[in-house]
Amino acid sequence: MTSITELPEYDITRASGCPLDPAPAMRARQAEAPVTRVKLWDGSTPWLVTGHAEHRALLADPRVSVEPRNGTPRLSPSEAQAMEQAEHSAAPSFIMLDDPEHARLRRMITGEFAIKRVEAMRPGVQRMVDRMIDDMLAGPNPVDLVEAFALPVPSLVISDLLGVPYEQHDFFQANSRKIINRNSSAAERGQAQLALGEYLGGLLGEKMANPAEDLLSALGERVKAGELSPEEATGMGVLMLFAGHETTANMIALGALALLEHPDQLALLRDAEDPALVAGAVEELLRYLTITHGGLRRVALEDIELGGQLIRAGEGVIVVNETANRDGAVFAEPDRLDLSRNARQHVTFGYGVHQCLGQPLARMELQVVYPALLKRIPTLRLATEVDRIPFKHDGFVYGVYELPVAW
Repeated sequence: MTSITELPEYDITRASGCPLDPAPAMRARQAEAPVTRVKLWDGSTPWLVTGHAEHRALLADPRVSVEPRNGTPRLSPSEAQAMEQAEHSAAPSFIMLDDPEHARLRRMITGEFAIKRVEAMRPGVQRMVDRMIDDMLAGPNPVDLVEAFALPVPSLVISDLLGVPYEQHDFFQANSRKIINRNSSAAERGQAQLALGEYLGGLLGEKMANPAEDLLSALGERVKAGELSPEEATGMGVLMLFAGHETTANMIALGALALLEHPDQLALLRDAEDPALVAGAVEELLRYLTITHGGLRRVALEDIELGGQLIRAGEGVIVVNETANRDGAVFAEPDRLDLSRNARQHVTFGYGVHQCLGQPLARMELQVVYPALLKRIPTLRLATEVDRIPFKHDGFVYGVYELPVAW
């Protein structure tokens, strides 16, 4: 008989002494077995997948569903309420739909994130990053790297890509934080999504009347062609707006902290001239930090054998990115940051048909940001102790609320 571990609050809080490492509760389950059973707050007993091979196998399996209406696990009462609201939405986000509807909607914007198109953006992003560093060097010292650099850079990039005025960044950043905060109530999340939806919906209407060279205008053309409903287009815009800046902003700041805490690895990246070495270093930082929290939720549509266990049809599954990326069977010395390793097998962006659509853009931004920051400010250092840095233990995207630095 399979033992069941109680995780009533689904504890993803990282260790206070090692805030860059995965949550002890998750590592304990991984040490037990790659697929274990857990008991959540509502008495449900989904499967927890912590192994790398099992992670990829499950997410590539067409016999699992991502749709809440099929019974995906809920990690808290507020999330259960939010999922219930999503089920009754006129246009649920395509990331919460199965194929073929998921594939239909995803195809509408896949081209905007194609590697060739993203690479064409690199010179502009480089100029933007250089301007932000110029401004930072001309300003106060010490400074909060989050507010001065990590948050503005991806916000500017995604605003430009979507065609959203950057002057509204305080508005969409505040609402984005409510959506991804684990402590937000269902009402707070709903209000934040409604506010973003109303704003983006209005802007979509303006773009349909006066198109420009941006993604929101392209979505507007899809609406006019009858390929998307206005609600679907607005939902896509909301998703890309908050996902496009929150994740990358947290990765910039947390990556900077990890490098400052590993000066030998910082020197490797600062001195790297080969773009391939920079790209490899970014992959290792993505693996090591794995900022996406909360697990990927699925439900089995048929019986599935995985990791020596039988997952029955109708049973929920939680797939944990951060432990899969620390699996010693795939990554030697997985708890060591090693920018020279080949880390491309990481699952930070997920795996399978639902893997992150914007990963080429995130990779490009990070490949520009880290070398520029380290080369332009070679004496960059922390301006506080690590144990005084406020970490985002309360969010589904991990990071720091502020990062005081000096030079």
